[in-house]
Amino acid sequence: MKKVYLILCILGVILPYYHLIHFLIESNGSMAGFFPQLFATHPMAMISMDITVAASAFTIFLIHKKRTEKLSITKYIICLFMVGFSLALPLYLYDNLSTKENL
Repeated sequence: MKKVYLILCILGVILPYYHLIHFLIESNGSMAGFFPQLFATHPMAMISMDITVAASAFTIFLIHKKRTEKLSITKYIICLFMVGFSLALPLYLYDNLSTKENL
């Protein structure tokens, strides 16, 4: 299962950044049109809000884990804001997979 989470981490970096790079190329390196396009249609707005709520819930979960189990959450928060939920959640699952499940 750890290999699956590792593959998801890799995909979680490659796939979003692939589209970001193409957006930046098309817009001559400007992020000016990013947010208007993000909410340009109802389906895109729905997906954006879905990911926003999921990432917010994950952040609250991490903060709770930090307070109750003294879990170091710095790398997950950095991944969340530098790449996105597509890396932060698989990385957390990869790091916290119990050894019993890994066998």
